[in-house]
Amino acid sequence: MNALELRAALTLALVYVLRMMGLFMVMPVLAVAAMEYPDYSPLLVGLAVGGYGLTQAALQIPMGMLSDRWGRKPVILMGLSVFALGSFVAATADTMVWMLVGRILQGAGAIAGAIMALATDISRESQRAKVMAVIGIAIGFSFYLAVLIGPLIAQRWGLAGVFGITGILAVCCMPLVKWVVPDVTLSASGDTLPKLSQVASLFSSPQLWRLNVSVMILHMLITLLFVQLPVTLTQFGMTLESHWTIYLPVLAISIIGLVVLMGIGRGRTPKSVVITAAALMMMAFLMLNMQHHREWVVVCAVVMFFTGFNYLEASFPALVSTIAPAGQKGTAMGLYASFQFFGAFMGGVLSGVVTDLWTAKTAYLVGALGAGVWIIVLFGLKEVSKLKRVVLQFSVDEENQTAVQTALQSLTGVDEVVVSASDSVIYLKVSRAFDASAARTLLSRFTQPAASDVT
Repeated sequence: MNALELRAALTLALVYVLRMMGLFMVMPVLAVAAMEYPDYSPLLVGLAVGGYGLTQAALQIPMGMLSDRWGRKPVILMGLSVFALGSFVAATADTMVWMLVGRILQGAGAIAGAIMALATDISRESQRAKVMAVIGIAIGFSFYLAVLIGPLIAQRWGLAGVFGITGILAVCCMPLVKWVVPDVTLSASGDTLPKLSQVASLFSSPQLWRLNVSVMILHMLITLLFVQLPVTLTQFGMTLESHWTIYLPVLAISIIGLVVLMGIGRGRTPKSVVITAAALMMMAFLMLNMQHHREWVVVCAVVMFFTGFNYLEASFPALVSTIAPAGQKGTAMGLYASFQFFGAFMGGVLSGVVTDLWTAKTAYLVGALGAGVWIIVLFGLKEVSKLKRVVLQFSVDEENQTAVQTALQSLTGVDEVVVSASDSVIYLKVSRAFDASAARTLLSRFTQPAASDVT
């Protein structure tokens, strides 16, 4: 990466860390700390933990599309402003209802798509994977850091402190976006941002449908877990600020489990390993349901849960990218993110309702049943070969569009071709056998390149 790309990658990664930490810090503490509110109830706790997911799910695609019209930075700054407002509303709330309002406002700052599009605009195609990798690592790091420090902050300053610090972090992100991230010309494509015209067809795609449902259940389960787990830990006499002593070794061991599962997959994502990871999460909920106040059972269960969760959280986006049709990755990822956040909302609601009507142990059992249904869905998932996406910036006359597509399709290693004459773009899905120079030579017979090719 050159200096510009490195600066952009690190700055956008920092923005992600600060913002996502604010969302995640609440998860391991809210169920316990919220007991101080006069209108406390398990249902409101569940809604407060997962409430941000509802507005995130609803606004992911619209905000991404809006960034293509208004520009990346204005949309990102607007989203951070809304997120900060929601954080301060939650920080000053004296009832669970107002805290819920703040959480819903937090979710309305849905800027994930705009940030990824900005990273695409700034980076050269040859370096884009590295930029995205830096941001992806930052997202994972923010979750682990938030789970560890959230209880410490809550113990010292309460929930108001957690939300207040979240709002301050969001405000700190704004000058980074405004002045540190480079200004660039928009260069979004169908592989970057969602297009409304593609939503219906991708929504009903059998394989993408299974992945969307899978990420929904995955985040439903982690939200359900964090509505219940902090309360379970208090039953062992653990104060809130000591919960990190459980989370730290659990996360460390689960990362080792993640490495083992990835090693079994050998760089691929076999269906058998995906189902194994989901089965680990199901068994974790069964163990939590039957733990009978045994701390070692809880620790083992949470290790199993996070081993499966970490693997699937890292693997599903790659599967979506591989399966999505050429030129439609942006829409596919937008739908995926919407299902992901809606799952977080569902987990909070489900956990709250079940705990209100029955017991916390019943909520764990519901999680196990949900994972069981999920495994049945996963059996219909087809294994796919790993393919690379290539975008060629090329001016193609509309009368030559079909001929160009047929010619490219005949090249070795080309799996799928979509030609967009109106945008002067050609989208390809290719294997390692693809020869980019052969494609350039072939296209030179039809027209001259409008810009360099992209991989």
